[in-house]
Amino acid sequence: MNVIAAMRERLAALDPVAIEIIDDSALHAGHAGAASGGGHFRLAITSPRFAGCRTMERHRLVYDALAPLMKREIHALSITAKTPDEPTSSI
Repeated sequence: MNVIAAMRERLAALDPVAIEIIDDSALHAGHAGAASGGGHFRLAITSPRFAGCRTMERHRLVYDALAPLMKREIHALSITAKTPDEPTSSI
């Protein structure tokens, strides 16, 4: 299973209504963090589970869902986390 598919599978626990993941790893080739094999990703996720949560709490929910991948497959992650009631933005 590729990393993006694994991310989607793990993020399903947050009941998302939309997920967009972009792999920017190629832009960081030669970066010291890329040497370990971990990729650089941008994530936009919309979920009702984020209602009432501050940005840091939303990010914590995402990091908790992706925890097993953060050790190796993901080196850097940029997160945009919204509720369905908030204007969404593409990444």
